[in-house]
Amino acid sequence: MESMVVQGRQLTDGDIEAIRELLREHPQWSRYRISRELAARWQWYNEVGQLKDMAARALLNKLEGRGYIQLPAKRRRACNRMALGPRQILFHDREPIRGSLKSIGPIGLQEVSRQPEKKELFEFFLAQYHYLGFTGTVGMNLRYLATDRHDRPLACLLFGSAAWKSTPRDSFIGWSPQKRREAINRITSNTRFIVLPWVELWHLASHLLGRITRSIRSDFKSKYGYEPLLLESFVDRSHFRGTCYQAANWLRVGSTQGRTRNDRYSRIQVPPKDIYLYPLVKDFRDRLQA
Repeated sequence: MESMVVQGRQLTDGDIEAIRELLREHPQWSRYRISRELAARWQWYNEVGQLKDMAARALLNKLEGRGYIQLPAKRRRACNRMALGPRQILFHDREPIRGSLKSIGPIGLQEVSRQPEKKELFEFFLAQYHYLGFTGTVGMNLRYLATDRHDRPLACLLFGSAAWKSTPRDSFIGWSPQKRREAINRITSNTRFIVLPWVELWHLASHLLGRITRSIRSDFKSKYGYEPLLLESFVDRSHFRGTCYQAANWLRVGSTQGRTRNDRYSRIQVPPKDIYLYPLVKDFRDRLQA
């Protein structure tokens, strides 16, 4: 092996051997401590100076899965509350909300990832009502909760890490593999979007998508220290037509081939998804290719 890309980092034989040496030197260390030490040695920080130990841990797990290293045994089972299901049913009003946007406005749209109570409600709604469910997020993310003038929840939108590779998207940008590795973090993906089942408001979904495009750059910078340049979303054709994205001026640039990111041997078939993009700045191509 000369080099390979794992978790967005290009690794050489020397990097793999250095990781093996770290594991040999400290056989008593936990996976948590090893990942923090590795991130510190690599000076792997995000734009606001936080150590990227979770990314380092994901990298180590992938290397172990591919047979390059052997990590110490897990000392305790990870406690992912959402993966186990909500601890309790959170009280929420399911009284139908119908009418026009004007009749229930002004509509609030808050990024709630740093508001514990609203974040818990957001996660509950996705786990309870989204067709894909919700088991938490890895990496950078923003969580938006939409409400009416009486503070009644209307919808949830989750933005997270972009797809590592998407041929129609990468062709639209004009990316080479190298440029994609360098700038993939300047794209954020709308991975969950749900209008709550009891809400029937014409044009609500496209209205919220339009609102997001005007606020997400500053919200992202406030949390992570830099601004995204492009939004993406993958719309499952078997469930949706993508009408709200079209109405909000997102661009359909192609579709997936019906495979997952974990399908190394072209054996896993999933429904094709339409790929929608929304440039946040006019010179996004130049900046993503710089």
